[in-house]
Amino acid sequence: MDRIVVIGASAAGLTAAETLRKEGFDRQLTLIGDELHLPYDRPPLSKQVLTGMWDTGKIALRKEEVYEQSGIDMRLGTRATGLDTGARVVRLDDGSEIGYDGLIITTGVRPRLLPSGHDLTGVHVMRTLDDAVALRAELATSARLVVIGAGFLGCEAAASARKLGLDVTLVDPLPQPMVRQFGDRIGGLIAQLHTSEGVDVMTGVGVQAILGDSRVTGVRLTDGTQLDADVVLVAIGAVPATDWLADSGVLIGDGVLCDATCQALPGVYAAGDVASWHHEGLGERVRVEHRMNATEQAMAAARNLLGANTPFKPIPYFWTDQYDTKIAAFGLLAPDADVTVEQGEAAEGKFIAHYTRAGKLIGVLAWNMPRELRKARGLLAESIG
Repeated sequence: MDRIVVIGASAAGLTAAETLRKEGFDRQLTLIGDELHLPYDRPPLSKQVLTGMWDTGKIALRKEEVYEQSGIDMRLGTRATGLDTGARVVRLDDGSEIGYDGLIITTGVRPRLLPSGHDLTGVHVMRTLDDAVALRAELATSARLVVIGAGFLGCEAAASARKLGLDVTLVDPLPQPMVRQFGDRIGGLIAQLHTSEGVDVMTGVGVQAILGDSRVTGVRLTDGTQLDADVVLVAIGAVPATDWLADSGVLIGDGVLCDATCQALPGVYAAGDVASWHHEGLGERVRVEHRMNATEQAMAAARNLLGANTPFKPIPYFWTDQYDTKIAAFGLLAPDADVTVEQGEAAEGKFIAHYTRAGKLIGVLAWNMPRELRKARGLLAESIG
C-alpha cells in the first residue's frame, strides 16, 4: 500500500494513524477531520471543560509539532461526503477527491435530535469541543437547566451543572437514569445519587415540546408538567455518522458493519463509536461508544489493515464520574442481565456487582471500588475468554 486515509480526526482516528506509523507504514498517510481543532479527548467535555476546571488546550491529545514530525497529512475542517470503493476514492466537501489503497473509518457518532426546538437559542447538544464551550458560556449566566436524556452524557452534565450552582432537572422516559447502560438496579442508585445532590430527577416521562419564541423558556412534558428553563441540553443518545457512506457498498446497520477483525470490505476497516463488529468472546455483534474502546479498536484496525488479521475481542471497559462517585465497569452490562452485589454494600456507596446471563458472567461493575474491580475483571476474563 502506498496511500492510507483515515476519516475522522478523533481519538480513534489519531490512534489509527499513529499505530500505522509505529507498525512501519512510512508512505502517504492522511487524517481527515471535519472540525478545525486538532484531535482532542472527549470525556472531559461534560466534566472538566463544562465546569471550567480545565481550559480547552488541556484536552489536546498531541501538540501540533508531533503531527509534523510523524509526517501525517492533517486535513482539518474537511468533511467526507462520499466513498467510491470501486475506484478507491473518498469525496470531500470542498469538491476534491483523495485516493487510497487502505481506508480506516473513525467518524464516530452525531447527537440524536428532537423533532423540533433545536432552532431556539439556549437549546444545546454536546458532542464537540465547540458544543461544550458554547454550553459552558450559557451556564455561566443562567440559573435553570433542563437536561433531556439521562444516559452517560446527560447525567454527567447534570452533575457538572449542579457543581456550578444551577437548578437542574433531569428528564428521561425510561424508569431510571442510565437504565440502558446499567439496568434498573444500578439506575435506581444513580437516581438516588442525583437526588441527594439536589437534582430534580423526573423519569418515566417524555418531552412533548420545547417552549419559547426565539429563546427557550421551558419544556413541556408528556404528562402536562411544564418546566421553566434558561438552558436546555438535549442528550438523548447518538447515531453513527454513516450518512456519507450511502451507495458506497459498505454495509450499514447500527454503524459500519464489520467482521471480527474490524474489516468492512477488503481494504476498508472501521474503529471507535462508528464500528459494529462481531465480538468472538461475547458471541454477538457489538458497537461500543467508550473512550478506551476507541483507542484499542483503532490499534487493532490499523494492524489488521497492514495484514495482522487478528480478531478484536477485548473486554470492554468504561467509566463515569458523577459528583464524588466513580462508576467503572468491564464487559457487557446488558439491561436484561441478572445483577447481584458480590462485595461491599450498595447502601454504603461502595460495592462490586456481577452481571450474569443464563448463569454466565458477562460484566462486572464497581461503585467507588476501583482496586477491587481489577480482581473482578479476572473472573470475567475467564468467563468470556
